[in-house]
Amino acid sequence: MASDGPYRRALATAAALLLLACGDDLPSLDAAGSSSGATTGAGSSGAGSSGAGSSGADETGSTGAPPVDTDGDPPAWAWDLPPGFPEPWVPEDNPMSAAKVELGRHLFYDVRLSANETQSCGSCHEQARAFADGKVVPSGSTGTALRRNSMTLTNAAYSYPLTWANPLLPTLEQQILVPLFGESPVELGASGHEDEILGRLRDDARYPELFAAAFPELDDPFTFERIRQALACFVRTMISGGSPYDRYNAGDTTALTESQRRGLEIFHSEALQCHHCHFGFDFSGAVKHAGTVHESLAYHNTGLYDVDGQGAYPVIDQGLLEITFEPDDMGKFRAQTLRNVAVTGPYMHDGSVATLAEVIAIYERGGRLVEDGPNAGDGAQNPHKSGFVSGFTLTDQEREDLLAFLEALTDEEFLTDPRLSDPFAE
Repeated sequence: MASDGPYRRALATAAALLLLACGDDLPSLDAAGSSSGATTGAGSSGAGSSGAGSSGADETGSTGAPPVDTDGDPPAWAWDLPPGFPEPWVPEDNPMSAAKVELGRHLFYDVRLSANETQSCGSCHEQARAFADGKVVPSGSTGTALRRNSMTLTNAAYSYPLTWANPLLPTLEQQILVPLFGESPVELGASGHEDEILGRLRDDARYPELFAAAFPELDDPFTFERIRQALACFVRTMISGGSPYDRYNAGDTTALTESQRRGLEIFHSEALQCHHCHFGFDFSGAVKHAGTVHESLAYHNTGLYDVDGQGAYPVIDQGLLEITFEPDDMGKFRAQTLRNVAVTGPYMHDGSVATLAEVIAIYERGGRLVEDGPNAGDGAQNPHKSGFVSGFTLTDQEREDLLAFLEALTDEEFLTDPRLSDPFAE
């Protein structure tokens, strides 16, 4: 049986190191890795329609909502959401603020956050690719290849849990520990270099003011706890809901072509069953937002592999099973959002499917046939495969229409929104 994998070890290592770095500044965590006082749950509501970004820009053009006066208290956050989008869930110990978002934007794109100053969060999450990176799998700052594809950060504020197959990471604040401090594999490689990295930030002329504005209640806000809080706040603003589909859904009948409208009908048909795993305003699996009242997890085996004729996935990554040790969780991964999917390839947890056309072909067949090599096998025969991946038949025109609809989920404004862009490139 597979071990629990490097991600659980990375999380445990990161928590211990962060405690050393931050001392009492680190909030207590429950068994699932949530901050104390945070609520959990998942669900979905509404249907996305139009609008891009999650917050207004202040007069300086910085990311974040305009400040709202609250009788001398720190400015309150005002979400500017696309119609039909619920308010994101935000942990009580990390309330949103425009100053935190702006600090987080700088940190997200700053290579000095990596030990060897070669990578930033933005290195693997590029705005033009909807915060994916276009590679099969990324490499960390030391050159070590990771085992999983860099998923889009589109609407990460609603993702529950985070990552491809780890229910132990329910919040952005906790997930950020992994790329910062994980050692197997190394991503940013901050472990053991905390003082050095904090020193770099202190020495930059911009950061004292940014940190002080984000955390005015602290005499010394230069800690990794505050770094991860600011990063989480920035990532929560990566909200996309301004695609042609959204405009069509809001009543603009000219927003979609005839082919895209036919593709929309095909997508929602029971013959294909796409909407059972990619549903709601986010076209994803389980989500979490401020109005969530019921916790739900959704992982699926989509028949990509069957390397032993008994349902096994390649040993390098066997999905949810590595966390739960449940045999039927072999090869199960979280259904990611389809928003901006046309620009986030290659696809699947391991980046092994190059194009959307290939993705459609795999689902049409009811699973992938790998004809030779170490991963040879017929995924369509995988006994752990989801019942929703049963195969279907499309005409050439219907395939074109379905692909056209998926392309209509691209939010061009989101891909170029200056509020989400690299401040060091300005």
